[in-house]
Amino acid sequence: MNNNSFARKRTQGNFRSRPGHRVFGSRNNQGRKANNAIDINAFIQKTSNNNAPVENDLILHSFDDFNLCPEIKNNLKRKGYETPTPIQDQAIEPILEGKDLIGMANTGTGKTAAFLLPMIEKVRKDRSQKVLIIAPTRELALQIEAELRQFSYGMKIFYISCVGGMPIGRQIKGLKMNPNFVIGTPGRIKDLADRGFIHFHTFKNIILDEVDRMLDMGFVDEIRYFLSKLPKEKQSLYFSATMPPKIKCLIETFSINPVMIKVKSQETPANVEQEVIRAEKGTKFCKLKEILIEPGMNKVLIFSETKRGVEKLTLDLVRDGFKADSIHGDKRQTQRQRALNNFKESRVEILVATDVAARGLDIKNVTHVINYTLPQSYEDYIHRIGRTGRGTSLGKALTFVE
Repeated sequence: MNNNSFARKRTQGNFRSRPGHRVFGSRNNQGRKANNAIDINAFIQKTSNNNAPVENDLILHSFDDFNLCPEIKNNLKRKGYETPTPIQDQAIEPILEGKDLIGMANTGTGKTAAFLLPMIEKVRKDRSQKVLIIAPTRELALQIEAELRQFSYGMKIFYISCVGGMPIGRQIKGLKMNPNFVIGTPGRIKDLADRGFIHFHTFKNIILDEVDRMLDMGFVDEIRYFLSKLPKEKQSLYFSATMPPKIKCLIETFSINPVMIKVKSQETPANVEQEVIRAEKGTKFCKLKEILIEPGMNKVLIFSETKRGVEKLTLDLVRDGFKADSIHGDKRQTQRQRALNNFKESRVEILVATDVAARGLDIKNVTHVINYTLPQSYEDYIHRIGRTGRGTSLGKALTFVE
């Protein structure tokens, strides 16, 4: 079974504390108030049911069963895709039939292919079709573009990414070529629309990826505006890990009888071992360095809450001889992409990031996720640790507490 195949048998995850380490207190290292603190006991409860059932995980199809053209199927084989994941297994057919769809699934379940494959087929059959894909972060938008490039290889399907931090002139030039796919972040999409280079009425297909994350980032008004400007006769696809009331209201307003697919295993990934690291005040960085030189720390993603904290931690690690790079919102997109590529291609072994890297990014073979500072919520924690233990791989998540 390849990395894309859904793990039928996975090492059971657990959450433990190293000997002598206590669980989360009421405040983290940045002094958040007690009501914002995360209770480690909640994690233990939620990971204790190792035999929790997986909803709708029975695979009924192979990729050959879907009405996809030979070019797409050849591209799938080239990428090593053999068996659909549950979300792909259940979503591709109704999307091919033109139905609106809500796909609820945890991170790392293959959502991108679930919506791209049928949309590529739709465009292949009708070159007048245009697809608008909106993602919460630049990195996720560019990752979707990379997947689109691979799935549509040799099919002469044109696309453009429109994200902040990249030259807008190049994006305007690409939009003038009338691409079939426009992939972007809410801010840049709105900017280009306001300038008259994106015309929403020309898109009969819209995909909103990581909708709950866009809500968290304050983009709900932009999303509502985009949906209101699209044609009434359109196909709408929503992919999200959760379904907050505001998102549910949007879907009810702008969709027609959407198919609901829910593919969620237990909230914490079963193939990620979780551990709490107790560090006394003033010893945290030294403890981190001790961990990083342990065997098996091959590709480590470290989360710190603030941009300033990310930069300082990265500089301190580099100063002490570690191969590290950083990614956060204050960096130019070219810098962020360079850091990601360096990490993906193992030119650096450590990537330090804010939560900009917590959702959607598919970085293969991350061996460890380290929460150097606590996340704001349990949901953020789930998305952070979802960067490791992807597919059939095993991973480990370490969380520092003081």
